[in-house]
Order: sequence, then structure tokens, then C-alpha cells
Amino acid sequence: MPKPAARPHYRIDPFDLRLFAAVVEAGTITAGARAVHLSLAAASARLAALEHGLGAALLRRAKTGISLTDAGRTLLRHAGRLQRELETLHAEMSAHARGMRSTVRLLCNTAAISEHLPPLLGPFLAAHPQTDVELRELASQDVLQALRQERADLGIVADHVATEGLHTRVFREDRLVLLLPAAWARRFGRSNAGAAFAALLEQPFVGLPAEAGLSRFLQQRALQHGRGLHHRVRVPGFEALARLVAEGAGLAIVPALAAARLAGPGLCQRPLAEAWATRRLLLCWPAEEEPSAGAAALLEHLAPPRPS
Repeated sequence: MPKPAARPHYRIDPFDLRLFAAVVEAGTITAGARAVHLSLAAASARLAALEHGLGAALLRRAKTGISLTDAGRTLLRHAGRLQRELETLHAEMSAHARGMRSTVRLLCNTAAISEHLPPLLGPFLAAHPQTDVELRELASQDVLQALRQERADLGIVADHVATEGLHTRVFREDRLVLLLPAAWARRFGRSNAGAAFAALLEQPFVGLPAEAGLSRFLQQRALQHGRGLHHRVRVPGFEALARLVAEGAGLAIVPALAAARLAGPGLCQRPLAEAWATRRLLLCWPAEEEPSAGAAALLEHLAPPRPS
């Protein structure tokens, strides 16, 4: 006889997940019930209701103990993760309830997260021990979308995107430069001559991961010339990228701050001829609501208002 279909609006009780995991760990329903301070009858009833609600048998019961069905193994995989996440949630919400902690969600592009923010965040976190910063890298356009959907408190974007509907404040000026092997320097003329981006599209590149904000920005610029960038390899960070460039693997386009930090005997850099290579980084936040106390403090730390 087929098992009954799961109820369409059934929701798993987190305590039932805890009971289920305890039974599996203990090997019997009796021992699992004891571990979560339930009677055997109550535990059996809850497990039966869980199976009925999911529409699948989770346990095979025998005199020697229990074993898992395929559905039970699937539920067990998720049960541990969900319990850990709930415990973390309870701990963090408990801290908020006591007025102890706040979290600022800050989204930013590649240049900001790798070069501009590291020396600024340390002093802020030291001065505000009850404020945490949830930092994530996104392309500028995606940062704006997250801010408008109230999925972030603050964002840092390049000024080539439209920021209507958001408050903005100038954060830093950022310049992109060409990084090349020193052995290739003669191919690209004088060190003060700007390299045309379109001419570089014939060359091999070393890049950051495809999902990095800078990678997506450069790919969009290349597509405007009807081409794509040919990446011989992609690496997680600027340090590995610079080593590969120095060894002759290809060219790279990086923030000027990164190029200066990574300068060495095997590397050269050139300015880019395009106007878009010099851009301002803007600190943005939603216009519809006041920033939280933690977000306001971070905003003032990163970009104090300029005197009028």
C-alpha cells in the first residue's frame, strides 16, 4: 500500500530533528528519548508524526535497534547542519537581546575589499568591540541591488554605476593599471604612455576568479569591443596573480594600490589610456531609512563627511 503523501504545509519542528538525531546516535528509540528527556511513548509518537508529515519512513525498527532508510539518511545529513545553525542563531540573538552586539553588512567591490578596507577595519573593530562586520565582495551593480532590497547596510561601488535612490559619499579614488612581466616591457612602449585596453585584448591574461567584481567589470569592457579576455589561469588573490605575471604567464589589470604593494624586479606597470580606469569609489546606503548605530559608526569611520 503506498505511503500517504506529505501534508503540503507541514513544517519540521526543530525539536523533532534533535530527537531524530539523538535516536540515530544512540541506536535505539529508548536511549534517544532518554537523551532528550522524553518518555518512550512520547518519543515514538513524535517520530511517527514526523514520518507521517514527511510522507516517508525514516527508521527501520527492530528488536536490536534502529537503522536508517534512504529518506532517514537524507534527513540526518540536514539535521546536524540545521541544528548548528539554530544554535548559532540563538547565541547571536541572545547577544542582541542583551544589547551586546550589532552586525553591519558591508558589500563592496574588489578594489575596496582587497586594498582600501583592510587598514581601516582593524582600528574600527578595535574601537567598537560590540560591533561585527559581515563583509562580502560583489560587483558594483550587485551591491546596489542588494542595498535597494535592504539586504545590506552599506556598500562601496565604483562611480560608473547609477546610484539613484541611495545616499552616497566619496570613499576613495581608485585607479586601474596594467601589470606586465618586466621581460615584456619593450612591447608596451614608455612607462608613462597609456596602454589602450582594446589593443591588450590580443594578449593572454592572468585574472581573479570569474565571479570577482573586477573580473566581471573587465569582461564587460572587453565585450564592448566585441571580444572577451583570454585568461590562461585565474587565481584567488593579487599576490598569486602578481607571481604568475612576473613569471611571464600573462598580463593583469589591477588596482594601482595593489600594483604598488606587489612591485618587484620581475614586474612592470603601465597606466591605462581609458577614462574608466580612474574612478571614484562611493560609499552608499539606503535613503529610505536611517542607518543603524553600528552602520552609522562605520560610515563615519570610513568616510567622514567633508566640511561644506
